Amino acid sequence: MLLNLNKFDTPMKSVYLLSEELKENPGRIALAQALTLDKSKPCMGLKGTYGLFGSQEWWSNIEEGKMPLLLLSGVIQRTYIAGQDSSSKENSFSLLLGDGSIREESIYNHTREEDRRLFVVGSRVEIVYAFDELKPGAVDGEETHLDIVLEMAVSLQSVE
Repeated sequence: MLLNLNKFDTPMKSVYLLSEELKENPGRIALAQALTLDKSKPCMGLKGTYGLFGSQEWWSNIEEGKMPLLLLSGVIQRTYIAGQDSSSKENSFSLLLGDGSIREESIYNHTREEDRRLFVVGSRVEIVYAFDELKPGAVDGEETHLDIVLEMAVSLQSVE
């Protein structure tokens, strides 16, 4: 686990681990790896710089700090429903970061119901992203990597 949940004054709970999701959905690994290896699609998918997505090499490069990571930390300012299905539960939140900026984030569909209840205004959220390189030409503009959520934790009580 990359997040150190013991460093906070408020108790935190891990609510998402990519490693656990991939164990439940190995097809996601297979699809991502196939696209990386598909030479007929030179502008689609991950480049494979740090190993094939979900492979032991890929995880080792994360653990050894070779793949760039980003830690986001902030406090939920609002929760809301994103998308067109108005019958859905709140699935997104606005996160106020330490620098005063706001970032829109998602509550993953497979998050357990008791964990979903933690996503309320005033809760602290910690997220670790991996920046995995995309193949050249995979996107327009400046983005050359895919932001992959590795872990997410939420406080068990409000920090405000």
